[in-house]
Amino acid sequence: MTRKQKSKVPFIDPHAEREARKYENPIPSREAILTLLEQAGKALKAEQIARQLHIREDQFIALERRLGAMVRDGQLIQNRKGAFGVAARMDLKAGRVLAHPDGFGFFRPDEGGEDVFLSPKQMRKVLHGDRVLVAITGVDRRGRPEGAIVEVLEHVNQQLVGRYEEEDGVTFVVPDDKRIIRDIIIPPEKRGKARVGDMVLVRILRQPSEHRRPTGEVVEVVGKPGDPGMAVELSILSHGLPLGFPDEVLAEAATFADTVPEEDWQGRVDLRELPLMTIDGADARDFDDAVFCRPEGRGWKLWVAIADVASYVMPDSPLDREAYARGTSAYFPNKVVPMLPEKLSNGLCSLNPHVERLCMVCEMRVNGKGVVETYEFYPAVMRSCARLTYSQVDAALHGRETGEENPAAAQLEHLRNLHALYEAFASERQQRGALDFDSHEVQFIFDDAGHLLDLKPAHRNVAHRMIEECMIAANVCAAKLLDKVKIPAPYRNHEPPPASKLEDLVTFLHSMGLKFPARGKQPTPQDFAAVLEQAKGREDFRLIQMVLLRSQSLAVYSAKNLGHFGLGLTHYTHFTSPIRRYADLLVHRALHWHCGGLEGRQYIYTHDQIERMAEHCSQRDRTAEEASREAEERLKCLWLADKVGEVFDGQITGVTSFGLFVELDDTLISGLVHVTSLPNDYYHFDPVQHRLGGERSGRVYRLGDRVRVQVMRVDVEDRKIDFNLSENDG
Repeated sequence: MTRKQKSKVPFIDPHAEREARKYENPIPSREAILTLLEQAGKALKAEQIARQLHIREDQFIALERRLGAMVRDGQLIQNRKGAFGVAARMDLKAGRVLAHPDGFGFFRPDEGGEDVFLSPKQMRKVLHGDRVLVAITGVDRRGRPEGAIVEVLEHVNQQLVGRYEEEDGVTFVVPDDKRIIRDIIIPPEKRGKARVGDMVLVRILRQPSEHRRPTGEVVEVVGKPGDPGMAVELSILSHGLPLGFPDEVLAEAATFADTVPEEDWQGRVDLRELPLMTIDGADARDFDDAVFCRPEGRGWKLWVAIADVASYVMPDSPLDREAYARGTSAYFPNKVVPMLPEKLSNGLCSLNPHVERLCMVCEMRVNGKGVVETYEFYPAVMRSCARLTYSQVDAALHGRETGEENPAAAQLEHLRNLHALYEAFASERQQRGALDFDSHEVQFIFDDAGHLLDLKPAHRNVAHRMIEECMIAANVCAAKLLDKVKIPAPYRNHEPPPASKLEDLVTFLHSMGLKFPARGKQPTPQDFAAVLEQAKGREDFRLIQMVLLRSQSLAVYSAKNLGHFGLGLTHYTHFTSPIRRYADLLVHRALHWHCGGLEGRQYIYTHDQIERMAEHCSQRDRTAEEASREAEERLKCLWLADKVGEVFDGQITGVTSFGLFVELDDTLISGLVHVTSLPNDYYHFDPVQHRLGGERSGRVYRLGDRVRVQVMRVDVEDRKIDFNLSENDG
């Protein structure tokens, strides 16, 4: 056969069957496009790719969309001639920009590894969060790799919130997010009804470049910084969280009935007579997990039933695309931005009491030592017997409320069984050395108009822990099954602390008179548990716990199972909340595939697709957490703003060369005691001992010290609080 004849051999897509299952009019897969370009050894235009992959004219638009998506994901780069090449072959890396308020920034590669320094000149081309392709250009003066932005893959900031200002005839918006370091120029005709000082929502009309600032138009006047509800609203808007659902998503949700028809029960295990119950917070509106256990032999049989969202949200449907874009529900002190419309989240996919609901069940056999010996997953239909709250269950178990005033009393026998199982789980948890950080949270109290009235400590009780252990057990079983049958799915990984954090931790613990057992070797969860045991009873226990927690790696989603260090587990995933987490929905789809006996066929997702989706879910998870944390910071500032001059007790939680960070008791509000406000002296900072010492007076301020502080200044807009030591501590 001649060379010319060889070139005419049809290109065969190994993933054609998968694409055919997903799309009515399928085109070659991403893998096929990458393989073609690798073999070509050069960049090809879309028309050339279409010819070589035998794409019909009516499929060309779909090909262009796929190529565009691959460019956005950093798989391909499109040159100035419009041709597409493989980014990895050009020694370019895809990732996100992390901006610093001082003008410089960093590039974080999608593939992981060391961050790359970006100079202020490079940062003029982008805004915080943008996805870019970067070439490594050298090493800066501090030994960090330095890069240049070759191409912007995606400008993620299409809208932002900020303060409208006018100065010397120029109108502009100062972004509320301090990581957005460039003001947005607003042409006078694009100001709308904005007035100086208003908080506004801006649509960016022209993204920044090296030689020009971004421009935009005012879409909406949000209000004044101190208006009721503004703290949460600004946090939602500044992080780009959606406030409503597109019409096509609501239209699809409206097609579902309000009840589950009997024909939908077919082929499912009937658990309607099993007394499954939901146990959630008093203010919960959706209930996606129900539990029941009973003694069996020397152990228990446990059922964990999870709302079967996967039977309603079909892959690549409008509902699915919107859920994926959101990635997770975002929770705020007085508001939720849900992943799914209310018709599903509070209706068909909520395990409301006394109505039929579809569910995916993990049925486990647990021995007397709290070890799951056997498990199985199956789709079922259930009927919750009760909707209970954590406080009701805790009160019933401790005999504080009995009879009709507490609905949990009617389920007391079942709850006692559940509590006995929990004690076995807790014992097994301690044996494997799982970290048990006692979280401290604040409850925000609002009036009907949305004004913040008060802050109170929020406490976890035994009911929280009971449900948490049941959910962990089901998550572990799901991870083990999916790893065993090799169906691509996202795992929830938590890797051991990085070496750099461990070094700082050991130094800190030594300064506090504590020993870290794993010094010089790979740490285990038991090592951290041993430190917590050493610190029990100390006045600074909560501070030590907080530092241990800060030393941990971030938990992320990945297509590869790496285990969960903090829980001391070799396998872990998220199975229990598909209403509010897209990663859980992907796990449910994989379990449905297994339960349907379809392992012999090619799964709808590849390992690489799951990896990309897992990274997206991790990023959306972080965004939701950042937005929620920012809203809480705003609310804390608002609460403290009218308390200037008052004195509070607190603890030093950070020591720097420029001052002390102090966290107030109960409210967990943090502020700065600047070094210039300390008693007149020359102060020297000791980073090893985490202390600030006075040269003449000999006065020393250490991490963990108890202090009394006076509130001096509260800047709600910048979320900054200044304290002075009170006279008793000065």
